[in-house]
Amino acid sequence: MREALIVWGGWSGHEPEQCAGIIASMLEEDGFKVRMETSTRAFADPNLAQLSLIVPIYTMSKIEKDEVANLSRAVREGVGLAGYHGGMGDAFREAVEYQFMCGGQWVAHPGNIIDYRVNVTRPDDPIMQGIQDFDYHSEQYYMHVDPSNEVLATTTFSGEHAPWIEGVVMPVVWKRRHGQGRVFYSSLGHVAKEFEVPAMRTILRRGMLWAAR
Repeated sequence: MREALIVWGGWSGHEPEQCAGIIASMLEEDGFKVRMETSTRAFADPNLAQLSLIVPIYTMSKIEKDEVANLSRAVREGVGLAGYHGGMGDAFREAVEYQFMCGGQWVAHPGNIIDYRVNVTRPDDPIMQGIQDFDYHSEQYYMHVDPSNEVLATTTFSGEHAPWIEGVVMPVVWKRRHGQGRVFYSSLGHVAKEFEVPAMRTILRRGMLWAAR
């Protein structure tokens, strides 16, 4: 049986405990044995490299050098890494090795909770199959992103809340490689209720399955 590790904590506004429970249920339904931890010390576990998938849900906070080094090594050796919104894309702001692995870092969400459009750019990819462009109500993440990411969906900023970024097309969903490991990220999912949006939930579920070895 494939084993997944969820490490949750950090800023409580993203409801990490509730979201961790939802993701654990999703993974268990897909046949994973799931372990949950609440400390970044879990990333320093030498047995990390034996896992199939790691899901960080840890907005902001800090990660120690030995923790991020071990996590990065495990992914380079083939462990999958998958996550969403600030739980993965705004975690450990001072850890550039972590950001290099994830392929991006949150920097702003102009207007905070707003209505915006998600555009599917790779409808041929299995993760996005059958999903059409859709409207979304949440934080529209403005991110610094790695040009090597394989982008599956984007959003375009209207400029209403920050005029100087009008027309900027920003990746929302991507996948990438880090060594031998597969890395998946979606910026959707501010709070637990957003898992009720079928497109959001389906994209994340498929992305986790793609990343897992």
